[in-house]
Amino acid sequence: MIKAAIVGLGWWGQHIVLTLQNKSEKLEFVRAVDIDLKEKYKFAKENGLLLSTDFEETLNDSNIDAIVLATPHSHHENQIISSAKAGKHVFCEKPLALTKRSAERSINACESAGVILGVGHERRFEPAMIEIRRMIKTGELGKIMHVEANFSHDKLANLPPDNWRVSSKESPAAAMTATGIHLTDAYLNMFGPIKEVYAQTARRNDANKNGDVLSFQVRFQNGATGFFNSVLETPLYLRYCVFGSDAWVEARDYHHPSEVGSTYFSVCREEGEVQSTTYAWEDTVRLNFDAFAEACLGGAPYPFTTEEKLQNIAVFEAICMSAESGKPMEIE
Repeated sequence: MIKAAIVGLGWWGQHIVLTLQNKSEKLEFVRAVDIDLKEKYKFAKENGLLLSTDFEETLNDSNIDAIVLATPHSHHENQIISSAKAGKHVFCEKPLALTKRSAERSINACESAGVILGVGHERRFEPAMIEIRRMIKTGELGKIMHVEANFSHDKLANLPPDNWRVSSKESPAAAMTATGIHLTDAYLNMFGPIKEVYAQTARRNDANKNGDVLSFQVRFQNGATGFFNSVLETPLYLRYCVFGSDAWVEARDYHHPSEVGSTYFSVCREEGEVQSTTYAWEDTVRLNFDAFAEACLGGAPYPFTTEEKLQNIAVFEAICMSAESGKPMEIE
């Protein structure tokens, strides 16, 4: 059993604790770090967490095997490097970093220390996404032509203007850190490296000061193309569709990955003949953490490669630059 400390008890940090505490057989939280002791005291007590504001004290706790970061994005690099130097495994919520160079430093620190670096991309663990990847890899769809996805919701609409989640520094390119980063991870995992991106953002509600619409196009190194759209001012909608020369496959959801709900899955191999099925909900947040804990314990390797972690941030950085400049950006 991995003994972990969570840093940041905001909305998502609390969800992580509630998802795993007394439910995972591989990871248990024993400490928490937050800047607001008064507000988080009740939650910490109810979940058996020793709460403090002292990150260094937590790093020096020999009882802690892993640090889980649910903190503002600009803090990730320093917190990851400090955790690695202390010999702690690290699970970092997305995005891993805000620049490729920052991601390189974080990854290198973990590899030098011999600790596992986990990332918060739970969508890889969805049964429908796993099946789509299998169909791609086995050639069932034929030659891959194009992929398109949408991940929209209104959970972050109308946040106070001083909230870090709408900061142009912490969350550039509108929905990129909230939703887009998940899909670029899926794209890289299924189709390989991305060569070029072109992104646009829009601000439809003045309260969403960092923008509430993001669209981007990608060109993969293998020649296939892709598209993504996200709206942060509409009821939740998720769609993932891959078009091949022999068939297309689509998964649709109307619930957030943290909420129970079915996934509607369709495959079409001939015009007008669509085969449909439904996938039951899986707690993909727990599955990701269990995979991380298993790797920390010396079991199966964590299913995110160094190259995928690094290129996802390179793509993220290029999308942010494209949205700001209005020009396509090549990925180095």
